[in-house]
Amino acid sequence: MAHVRFNPLSSILHRRVLIPAVVLLLPAVCQAQDLPLQIPNLAKPESLTNTLTLVALISIVSLAPAIILMVTSFTRIMIVLSLLRQGIGAQQLPPNQVLVGLSIFMTILVMGPTWNRVNNEAVQPYLNKQIDQKVAVERGLAPIRQFMARQIEHAGNDGDVDVFTDAAHLPRAKSWDEVPTTALIPAFMLSELKVAFAMGFKIFLPFLIIDLVVSMLLVSGGMIMMPPVLVSLPFKLLLFVMVDGWRLITTTLIGSFAT
Repeated sequence: MAHVRFNPLSSILHRRVLIPAVVLLLPAVCQAQDLPLQIPNLAKPESLTNTLTLVALISIVSLAPAIILMVTSFTRIMIVLSLLRQGIGAQQLPPNQVLVGLSIFMTILVMGPTWNRVNNEAVQPYLNKQIDQKVAVERGLAPIRQFMARQIEHAGNDGDVDVFTDAAHLPRAKSWDEVPTTALIPAFMLSELKVAFAMGFKIFLPFLIIDLVVSMLLVSGGMIMMPPVLVSLPFKLLLFVMVDGWRLITTTLIGSFAT
């Protein structure tokens, strides 16, 4: 295959000549082809409202994956699996794609009841034109808020909510209905980080003990130049396979969520 060299001059011409030329010639081409070229009149309130709504929808769609990850069980599952990989010391095995895929399917299982409620209470009535958009958003947000509140309360991290309500200069809520969503989501993420790191610590301990034992044996045997991590890796893999580690980790993770 021939090697293609990057030409900076062509790049400059593309940015400074071709793109402005296309923009300037577009109205003429549309007029020659009898194509309607309409620019919304932003002086009218209804046109400005439609434009802002379109911009908001595009922004929400672009941020949708991150928003979905923030309000689901994906954060805890992914962090625990990543800490498990570091504890084993197998470098990039399993690869990130495998961990992300497993985390996604486990998230679907955990969030299944919540998403079914969102579909039955908000999506389907909205598609059948039984409720308007505002009511659909409120109904769809309610099951997700309840899921996040249950996880925070189950982990005993209710104080995380007060951190964000105090930062927003809001009165401390006496019930979950009084907690704004802008404070509930970061409190939920902070709670998930705490739980994930606590679970990761428990997973790390047996692997750490194996590393310490192997290191002491190597030092006592005079094999100082031998990497302890390389020697302990087979023993950690053997231990993890013998106790059926993947099943235990998966069962523990799914069972750690309040239903």
